[in-house]
Amino acid sequence: MSGLPTWEGFMIPTLKVLSDGKVRHWREFRPLVADLMGLSEEQRGEKLPSGDYTYLNRIGWAVSFLTNIGALDRPRRAHYQITPAGTDLITIFPNGARERDIKVLGLDPASPIRLYESTVKRPTKTAQPTPDEESSSMTPLEQVQSGIDRINQDVATELLARLQGKEPAFFEQAVVQLLLAMGYGGTTGTGSVTQLSNDGGIDGVIDQDVLGLNRVYIQAKRYAQGNTVGRPDLQAFVGALSGKADSGVFITTSRFSEGATIYAQNVPTRIILIDGQRLTSLMIRYGVGVQIRQTYHAVDIDEDFFE
Repeated sequence: MSGLPTWEGFMIPTLKVLSDGKVRHWREFRPLVADLMGLSEEQRGEKLPSGDYTYLNRIGWAVSFLTNIGALDRPRRAHYQITPAGTDLITIFPNGARERDIKVLGLDPASPIRLYESTVKRPTKTAQPTPDEESSSMTPLEQVQSGIDRINQDVATELLARLQGKEPAFFEQAVVQLLLAMGYGGTTGTGSVTQLSNDGGIDGVIDQDVLGLNRVYIQAKRYAQGNTVGRPDLQAFVGALSGKADSGVFITTSRFSEGATIYAQNVPTRIILIDGQRLTSLMIRYGVGVQIRQTYHAVDIDEDFFE
């Protein structure tokens, strides 16, 4: 990670940027917040798994929170302006604030400002912040995506173990199914596993058209994790492709040696290498060997509805 501040860390800088009282569009003030915080190019370039820029996502959550508690006002769509409560927050927390700090402030009967009153239940006298509340540094969206990443990592590990535990014929059929799922069979193409007794170094073939004029040739090695695919394996595959095709896909459940990788990069025949890690990632992405356990819907306000 690049040391990017949490979404809470963007709250006070956002208020400071808007402290002059001007109404600004979010596209205008977000870069100003990043400049005020001195974010590096690396930090600005960091992305979420969804492809969104992390710092923009975190500023968005900060703006949403500040708007909900009354520290920012939204006079019109996508335009924001600081309120007196927001100015007070800068004075009270000049060096930054956490969500729970503001929550406690808003619920304190002696507090001169009334924040969070309508959206947060008053805690009992014995209620204490949970460890999760204290340690959370991600936006809710980031927490969801982080959780999905952890699940996928666990599933990927089990997928690899399952593939390594099956017979070679099963693995060969699995990789053919994967490439078809990835679209290499086209709309009318087909895929098949070659005969085990006479495959000539080719384990699968995918016809990308009805007549089979455009083919993808596959070599599949179901190796244990400690074994590696070496240069001789790739040389044999290239030899099997001679006279048939000028490219192919070599897939393994383990990994490729450095010599094999260098050979694939320099041989005239184009060979695509897919190791165990990439294999399971592709299987999860294209739904081969996995099923969706549960679906969650993240919602946001439909601004057009309120226009």
